[in-house]
Amino acid sequence: MRQERVKLEPPVVRLLALTCAIVGVDTVFFSALTPLLPHYAAAAGLSKAEAGILIAAYPAGTLIGSLPSGAFVARFGDRTVAVAGLALMGASTLVFGWATSAWLLDAARLVQGIGGACTWTASLSWLATAAPESRRGELLGTAIGAAVIGALFGPVVGAIANAVGTGPAFSAASVLDVALIAVAFTVPSPRPQAPQSLRSALPALRDPEVATGCWLMALAGIAFGMADVLAPLRLSRLGASGTVIAVTFLCAALAEAGVSPLAGRLSDRTGVARPLGVALATGAAVALLLPLPTAAPWLIGLLIAGLPFYGALYAPASALVAGGAQRIGLNQGIAFAVSNLTWAGGQSVAAAGSGALAQATSDLVPYALLAACCLGTMLTLRTIARPRATLTEPDALSARAQTAAGDAKAPPPDRLRQRMRRPARRREEADRRIHDRGSVAESARAARGVRTGHLEPEAQIASRAVKIAAPKCA
Repeated sequence: MRQERVKLEPPVVRLLALTCAIVGVDTVFFSALTPLLPHYAAAAGLSKAEAGILIAAYPAGTLIGSLPSGAFVARFGDRTVAVAGLALMGASTLVFGWATSAWLLDAARLVQGIGGACTWTASLSWLATAAPESRRGELLGTAIGAAVIGALFGPVVGAIANAVGTGPAFSAASVLDVALIAVAFTVPSPRPQAPQSLRSALPALRDPEVATGCWLMALAGIAFGMADVLAPLRLSRLGASGTVIAVTFLCAALAEAGVSPLAGRLSDRTGVARPLGVALATGAAVALLLPLPTAAPWLIGLLIAGLPFYGALYAPASALVAGGAQRIGLNQGIAFAVSNLTWAGGQSVAAAGSGALAQATSDLVPYALLAACCLGTMLTLRTIARPRATLTEPDALSARAQTAAGDAKAPPPDRLRQRMRRPARRREEADRRIHDRGSVAESARAARGVRTGHLEPEAQIASRAVKIAAPKCA
């Protein structure tokens, strides 16, 4: 069942722009170090091992900060944690720009990762909470596309910093964080709900939607972690230069930035099963084909065409996590913290393990395992992922049951809400009349008892009450 495409309110549009800016800045800082690594190795006298520690400090901070950031969102609210994360990012970026000692660079990079975990978790949770359910997947996909674009500009920022100096460049970047903090206070934020601990995430992992979304995030991380290691090495063996390899991944990332919002929009309209099925089937085929080309142009074309389908998993997976968290009452911050943790774990394990496995066997073995994971997920998807149109079905059944029992506080059915296309000053009166249908049911029951001497079943009385209330509100 397709849901009606609703128009976004201005506060939601501002929140979408803010979220895109926050996650874009996060990925810019993550990828800006690549062209600067020789500069810092010379300035701080880093060995290869120490350079590796500097590279690993940011993702290590992300892993450390993922779960605590979710707990902080549940306790203090989305905007508070997002502002705190931006403050950490700004201060650590300023230190990173002027530092020349290895331990200070590592510490600043670690704090950047922690701040990035806070901003990513809080901003996506904020967006998922405020977005209309019929467009949640599309908006999350748009934010993920912005993150991909930020990753593309990271090396550009690094090159500029290498030319003008890391101190002035990263000082200017810190000013951008301050500007985002100021903008965050202009966007409405929902009030913090009842605090939830991280223990509440454990039962949520048994929920099919949340567990499926987390696994799909991990699977996307596994795919990119594997491709980031094996594909450049194979292109190099086939004679491609470093510039050609960089352009290849740049084109693939640009395609992914366009595919993510489309996958999210399709998830909103038809449910997550269709875009996920296409992405998983294509991803399995791409994984089996990647080890086969013996010429660089064929492999380049396959990477540009195939890698975006792995990126298409992010938006439906995020929509599943957000929808499942809303249905079971889990705070969105904790839900996105867990999904971020699974993504980071999948990418880290795949990046480290795929190279070792390919070295011991061949590239075909890790790629075949990836294809098996995609096919296995696709085959079980219909039993664990439900269309978005049915996510609120338990709530609707509960509302109908409460109505049949004469509960005046039960929310009105969706069909009655769709009829409320009237000015705002009349909507409150209509809501009051519909919510008072329990009283109407009591009147109908009393009248029925007076006329016949017995009471009708609760379900029939509720049906009569709805018929009486609906014309009054039409």
